Amino acid sequence: MDDINSPPWLTIVGIGEDGMDGLSAASHAALAAADLVMGPARHLALLGGISAPMVEWPVPFADGIARLLAHRGRPVVMLASGDPFWFGSGSSIARHLAVHEWCAHPAPSTFGLAAARLGWAIQDVACLGLHAAPLDRLRPHLAPGARALVLLRDGAAVAGLGAWLSARGFGASRLHVLESLGGPRERIRSIEAGATIPADIVHPVAVGLEVAGDGPVLTVASGRPDALFDHDGQITKAPVRALTLSALAPRPGEYLWDIGAGSGSIAIEWLLAHPTNRACAVEADPARADRARANARALGVDRLELMIGRAPDMLPDGPMPQAVFIGGGLSQALLERLEALLPPGTRLVANAVTLESEALLALWHGRRGGSLLRIELADAAPLGNRHGWRSRYPVVQWSVTL
Repeated sequence: MDDINSPPWLTIVGIGEDGMDGLSAASHAALAAADLVMGPARHLALLGGISAPMVEWPVPFADGIARLLAHRGRPVVMLASGDPFWFGSGSSIARHLAVHEWCAHPAPSTFGLAAARLGWAIQDVACLGLHAAPLDRLRPHLAPGARALVLLRDGAAVAGLGAWLSARGFGASRLHVLESLGGPRERIRSIEAGATIPADIVHPVAVGLEVAGDGPVLTVASGRPDALFDHDGQITKAPVRALTLSALAPRPGEYLWDIGAGSGSIAIEWLLAHPTNRACAVEADPARADRARANARALGVDRLELMIGRAPDMLPDGPMPQAVFIGGGLSQALLERLEALLPPGTRLVANAVTLESEALLALWHGRRGGSLLRIELADAAPLGNRHGWRSRYPVVQWSVTL
């Protein structure tokens, strides 16, 4: 049995560009008592007067976990940037340990320092760590007047950000380039995203972004324009998608299976509904699966999971979802498989456009209840020198809580 009253053997110390001068008394005490100090080379170089052996943390980061755990029970300090639990390494370490095995002493975060320099209310600003993530994660935040604080890998990434913004119609955005915040090399410069980015930007670097431009903005409502998605016609059209997302009723932290995903539009809008939502798209056509993956990345939700195969033979084997959407491949066998597999309380929504699939949904509506909705839409279209209504294929939607 673990002794929960014993002192933690691991201390995670957040360190800034001001090195030892910026550490708290508790952090100094932990370093003085340590048998071993681990951390990236840049952080180790900021230390002075430390008698304990210092070990550089390897790259990739995951390789260092086993090395750290090999010293379990000894007083060890691990160095991390600023606040270790805000886009830092703290949570990656803590998940391998019991709560009583570690403690942490954070330093001011880069986000906090950046907000203090720019005079921004940090609670009103999007904060993103993109030093090891695609710039596309910024996409949902691109709206004129929006602000974001972004951690980037290096100066080349700042130039990449400027080009990325310009390519999307936001080249007029203002970039506040914040280098080595809190240290003796601190420097802040402002430049328009579409201008030539300086070549002498040093690491660590963050950018305060003030969005400006006339590029397309992602609305926060479901049923976003079809033009945002690359597709071959296999897409749940915007009005039906809005009704489908309403029926699926995404809630924070929930997991969706999107079966017969096509372009991935349903799963992508599910992910856009909340940053903690997850989704797995199942698609039999490899080309469509690739298209769904590209759509997810372009719209800032590259966390979309993808499986290539045909349901019910291919279904995710991880945690059970809170909601399932069937947009393609509807069959008796699939519905029977889901009925047997999914736990009570799972929300199931299926759309049908053929007479045969409509009949199947009517059968299951009689068997399991729920709501059966027929969606008939028409668009105004030229009719000679006037206009008339051009009907779309009707869609029958069955939604039920199992």
